[in-house]
Amino acid sequence: MKYVDEYRKRDLILAVAEKLKSISRKEIVLMEVCGGHTMAIHRFGLNSLLPATIKLVSGPGCPVCVSSQQFLDKAIAYSRIKDVIITTYGDLIRVPGSATSLEKERAAGSDVRIIYSVLEAVDIARENPGKQVIFPGIGFETTAPATAAAIIKARNENVSNFFVLSAHKVMPPVMKALVEEGVKIDGFIAPGHVTAITGTSIYNELAEKYGLGVVVSGFEPADMMQAVLMLVTQIETGAPKVEVQYSRVVNLNGNPVARKLLEEVFEPGDDRWRGLGIIPDSGLKIRDVFSKFDAEKQIEVEVPESTEPRGCICGQILRGLKTPADCGLFAKKCTPSDPVGACMVSGEGTCATFYKYRS
Repeated sequence: MKYVDEYRKRDLILAVAEKLKSISRKEIVLMEVCGGHTMAIHRFGLNSLLPATIKLVSGPGCPVCVSSQQFLDKAIAYSRIKDVIITTYGDLIRVPGSATSLEKERAAGSDVRIIYSVLEAVDIARENPGKQVIFPGIGFETTAPATAAAIIKARNENVSNFFVLSAHKVMPPVMKALVEEGVKIDGFIAPGHVTAITGTSIYNELAEKYGLGVVVSGFEPADMMQAVLMLVTQIETGAPKVEVQYSRVVNLNGNPVARKLLEEVFEPGDDRWRGLGIIPDSGLKIRDVFSKFDAEKQIEVEVPESTEPRGCICGQILRGLKTPADCGLFAKKCTPSDPVGACMVSGEGTCATFYKYRS
C-alpha cells in the first residue's frame, strides 16, 4: 500500500478486528508509549473494535507531559532574567509550572518567543548579540537530533549566546522502569518516529530479559490494528520478540546521520520524569566539549522549590495506572483552554486526547 487512504479502508480494518477476536484468549494489557498512537487509537475509535480480552493503556509518550515540573520552573526562572530570550515550541509555553507558565511570563513582559525549528533560535541569537537566547529542549530521540544540529551550527558559526536547557529523553529506560515497577504490561506498541531514528535494537532487552513483546507501529488505523494483532499473536503463542509493523519507515539500523548527531553532542545521564522520578541514563545531557552551549552550566538562576498541581493525576496517567476519567479535575476544572496539568496541554497528551474524543 502506498497512500494514506489505503490504511483507512473499513473492510481491511474490520478484517483485522475479526482475526483478533478469533485468536485472542488471554487477558492482556498493551501499552502504547507514543502520544501519536494514543491520539490515533481514540480518533479512529479502535478500542471499540477490540475484544474484551485486550486492554490498551497509554504510557509516557508525550514529550511535553513527561518533562518534569522542576525543568519547567527552571525555564520560567530563566525567562525572568534581564536580557534573556526564551525560544520554545508552542505547546510547552502553556504547560503550568508550580506557580505560573511561560505564557503568563510572556504576558508579564518576559521575552518568550514561539519557534517552529530550533534552528530559528540560533538565528535569533545571531540577530541579538546582546541577549542570551535559551532553547528548552524537550522530546525523545525524534527531536533531539535537531537540537544537536543547532548546537553544532552555533559552534560552527561562532554564535556564543545560544544555549540549550536539555530535557531530551530516551525511550527504553522508561519502558524498563515501568516493567520493574510492576505496572501490568504484557507488550508494548513502540513509537514509530523514535524507532525510525534509533533502529529496533533498543528494544531487544525488553523481549530477551523481561519476556515482553514489542511491535513498532505506524499511525493509521490499519497500522495500529495490525500491530495489536502481531502482539496478541506473540503473547498467545508464547513467543515475545521485537517486530516492525511500520516497515515502510522503520528498519533495523535507524537513521545513521541522526544517530551520529546524537552521539556527538549528547551523552546519557540521569533525568527526572513527571510521575516517575529520576530514571538512570534516561536523559540526554550535553557533552563537556559543547558545555559552552549548556544553559545549566553557563547561566546561574535561582529556582523556587517545585510543587505539583493539586488534584492532578498526570503522573499516574503517564505510568498507565490511571486514565483521565479517574481524575476529578478532568473536563471540569482542567480543560484544554485552561489546563491544570501537562497531560491536558499538548495535542499528544492523554488527557487532551480523551477530552477531544470523549464522546
